[in-house]
Amino acid sequence: MTGWRVREPGPMRSRPLAQLTMPVPEPGPDELLVRVRVCGVCRTDLHVTEGDLPVHRMSVVPGHEVVGEVVAWGDRVGDGFGLGDRVGIGWLRATCGVCRYCVRGDENLCPESRYTGWDVDGGYAQYAVVPAAFAHRLPDGYLDEELAPLLCAGIIGYRALKMADVPDGGRLGIYGFGGSAHLTAQVAMARGIEVHVMTRGERATRLAQELGVASVQGPADPPPVPLDSAILFAPVGTLVPPALAALDRGGTLAVAGIHLTDITRLHYQEHLFQERTLRSVTSNTRSDAREFLDFASRHRLLVTANAYTLDEADRALTDLREGRVVGAAVLIAG
Repeated sequence: MTGWRVREPGPMRSRPLAQLTMPVPEPGPDELLVRVRVCGVCRTDLHVTEGDLPVHRMSVVPGHEVVGEVVAWGDRVGDGFGLGDRVGIGWLRATCGVCRYCVRGDENLCPESRYTGWDVDGGYAQYAVVPAAFAHRLPDGYLDEELAPLLCAGIIGYRALKMADVPDGGRLGIYGFGGSAHLTAQVAMARGIEVHVMTRGERATRLAQELGVASVQGPADPPPVPLDSAILFAPVGTLVPPALAALDRGGTLAVAGIHLTDITRLHYQEHLFQERTLRSVTSNTRSDAREFLDFASRHRLLVTANAYTLDEADRALTDLREGRVVGAAVLIAG
């Protein structure tokens, strides 16, 4: 099969990805073998490829927003899957199931957690394997290229929205408006939340306006009203102080990314006093995924997906790096 491996992490201009011919993976006893149809291009893939995240597996195949069909499985997989079933592979791939975090329902915090496209090979290839217990059932009514961004951008945005603790009918600020943010905004507005967007770029601004948000302004500009909650999607630490300053009393800022540049100096009275909360978002649980995909089955989301062929994976990541992708990017594998 054809796929891409991270030859050596580094800036995209150094061409860290290499396209290679590699063996089709063999499913383990509890795994499904999936023929990849589409794989989303997530900013986390960029962090893995450029070395913003530590190397967990040398020469890893990136990609963790996989939509594909089941073509084989191991001998310990039950009767829940059949040949040709459409399934999704997401970021969270395995947990221990027995630690105190797993037992209390916080498997995203499991110290033994493993991730697709970071710890094990992912979906920038024609085939991938996934533990059957971590494969996702997908909602009907969406094209493959629309489903792929739901599997990380959608799910992590959904968790970030929960962590932001927006009150009913409250005001939410969204900083950065890419693949995850444009889905999260729709979930929030479907719940009656007033959404204000801070972003750069005419195309991102236009997309936010087309989706019907209450206001759009520059990335560090103050919104027109105090915010009850905010989510920072842009991996830019200098946006943390203005986002905190935009919060009303008792407000919460959730940082949704796995990587963030350094946060500039905070001033206690201006940014944190009056019981403002700053919190991170770490991966997701399978429960988050089920809840979000169920929501997507009941509320048709508009997914803005920019399609590339599998052969164009390095170009897709470069376009994401340079801010040329509005919404999400996906690789069409077959």
